[in-house]
Amino acid sequence: MVDPSDRHLFINRELSWLAFNERVLAEARNATLPIHERIKFLSIVSSNLDEFFMVRVAGLKQQATGGIAELPADGMIPQEQLAAISDRAHQMVTEQSRVWTRELVPLLSANGLNLLTRDDLTAEQKVAARQAFQTQVFPALTPLAVDPGHPFPHLRNKSLNLAMVVRRGDRRRKKEATESSMAVVQVPSVLPRLVTMPTTTGSAFLLLEELISMHASDLFPGFAVEQSFTFRVTRNWDIDVDEEESIDLLASIQQELRRRDRGAAVRLEIDDSATPAIETMLTNALKLSPSDVYRVQGPLQVSDLTAMSDVDQRPENRVEVFVPAQPAFMKEDSIFAAISQRDLLVHHPYESFDPVVRLLEEAADDPNVLAIKQTLYRTTGDSPIGRALVRASENGKQVAVLVELKARLDEANNIAWARRMEDNGVHVVYGLIGLKTHCKVTLVVRREGNGIRRYVHLGTGNYNSATARSYTDVSLFTARPEMADDVTALFNLLTGYSTQPNWKRLAVAPNTLQTRVLELIEREAQKAKKGEPGRIIGKMNALVDPVTIRALYAASQAGVEIDLLVRGICCLRPGVPGVSERIRVISVVDRFLEHARVFSFGTGPATDVFISSADWMPRNFHRRVEVMAPVEDPALKLRLLDEVMGLGLKDNVKARQLQPDGSYLPRPLALDGQTIRSQTMMLELVKRQSPATAEPVLRHVASPVEKLEPRATPGTITAA
Repeated sequence: MVDPSDRHLFINRELSWLAFNERVLAEARNATLPIHERIKFLSIVSSNLDEFFMVRVAGLKQQATGGIAELPADGMIPQEQLAAISDRAHQMVTEQSRVWTRELVPLLSANGLNLLTRDDLTAEQKVAARQAFQTQVFPALTPLAVDPGHPFPHLRNKSLNLAMVVRRGDRRRKKEATESSMAVVQVPSVLPRLVTMPTTTGSAFLLLEELISMHASDLFPGFAVEQSFTFRVTRNWDIDVDEEESIDLLASIQQELRRRDRGAAVRLEIDDSATPAIETMLTNALKLSPSDVYRVQGPLQVSDLTAMSDVDQRPENRVEVFVPAQPAFMKEDSIFAAISQRDLLVHHPYESFDPVVRLLEEAADDPNVLAIKQTLYRTTGDSPIGRALVRASENGKQVAVLVELKARLDEANNIAWARRMEDNGVHVVYGLIGLKTHCKVTLVVRREGNGIRRYVHLGTGNYNSATARSYTDVSLFTARPEMADDVTALFNLLTGYSTQPNWKRLAVAPNTLQTRVLELIEREAQKAKKGEPGRIIGKMNALVDPVTIRALYAASQAGVEIDLLVRGICCLRPGVPGVSERIRVISVVDRFLEHARVFSFGTGPATDVFISSADWMPRNFHRRVEVMAPVEDPALKLRLLDEVMGLGLKDNVKARQLQPDGSYLPRPLALDGQTIRSQTMMLELVKRQSPATAEPVLRHVASPVEKLEPRATPGTITAA
């Protein structure tokens, strides 16, 4: 009998995340992709690692130094995790450097995009570099000495810096030479990283740090600069606010944001050519160990290099520009009229985010709208939704917005929006103490005839029109009274004093969401035990919760067929004999970031389908306000099964399948040799499908036990 608590049945969360980033890195290696798409993926690898070290590694270091042992289900203590992370991350950085220097740089050069060093410069380029340094760069620089009178400076998180070894006098005249000293020059983040150089063919660039290093003697008159190396520091970037003791949560978080730049260093990235002496000096100053040092061949902060695509407009070097389709209902005079007739589903980014914006904009100007309530977790700096909410308040409507100030890395942006909305009469609240409000919900209250009707939007992604063009998510619009009752109760819970309601349709964390998920899993297990077909399909960003994983193991042992689309972290081990033979896990990494959370339980027309803001993680179940909502319209249920999940489950081009040992392998081709790339097929679908086209690209055939009825009503996608 297998012990369900056996730690070997669980994959470590942090190592699973690194495996996801390795799948992103694989896209940077993919020679079939255009050059700028490959650089984009290489940039994502770097930015992902930044956040991983700023949050996850920083947290583990705090646990290790504090003697805290919050053991995950796999049983690894913090020190073991840090050692495994260091080994895996060093391998990743080495491979990332290889991809850049051996593959992408030659390819860029072949396309006339040349990243120069000082040794490559012609006489004309040297003159241009000198001119650029003196007129644009030198005035912005602040050289910082490091000696007994000048302590090592506190460098900002993720800032680029130059470590320089300087010596007084001319080193060629030994009588005047003295001991060498250390200095630091911060590379200004306000200046472009790529300095354009004159050239007769193609384009040529010089890195800003290279330009500064070339002219470093101008910064230290009377000194000779003997060595210069680029380095970058990553710091603990989490904030710690005691909400129960805080009188003003917004002010407390603002204070923590100012203090955050002084977080402890957790990683040092340094030019691979740096001397051991420089490395030792930096690690001592930053209180880091040798295992925290990552030597990089090539430029640090690769994300800046994506700017090269701005000067290269050749279509063969980039992915085809994609214009999201407009859903057919957008042609109607009023979005309220469309929603009042039927539930609506929008699949982003294949379909435009415009319907979500239109809902708020129409509500802001409609004299029949009485109130608007919305949750905001992440949004853009110049958000059309934020502007619509402000306009609605100015037009005399009751507007209440829950702004989540603790949305990691977006705290400053959310504070700015909270203040702007408050200044314009919007009632802004910050949620429940001890919980992050992560659900994506809008409620519009409208006077119609002699009564009131409520319109609801529920989403799997943020109210962010920028990321809605690159993240796959779904939006559900409905005016069903039971759903509106639940959403009304949810906002009363968030903005006022309210006991936990008896939910009619929604499952809400932290009280009922996990319980509902476990009930649905157990329901399928009981069906399988009776000899009936049991079926579970889940699409999410992460699967970590050990209680849910054990329930899935039990369902698999009972005979339930389970397919999981998990983009990132997955702590479940599929295919383990006697435990999870009937569980398959795949991850799709492609042009768009897979972000939708969609779940189905059952087979045939009776299948229950849900969308949610929550992944299956302890934080989502217990430390956040999350929502899981049923999709009740039969046509929309089938669309989620056919398109959103079905295509992903059939992908054999960009999908990788999780193995019992935690590795991911490419999926084999279909027996007929057909290649299926789910995102490409969705792009083709929106190009050619119209309201009169009923059939999707593929029928949902994820399991031989499943038999779905044909789509009963037309689809909703039209070409833009």
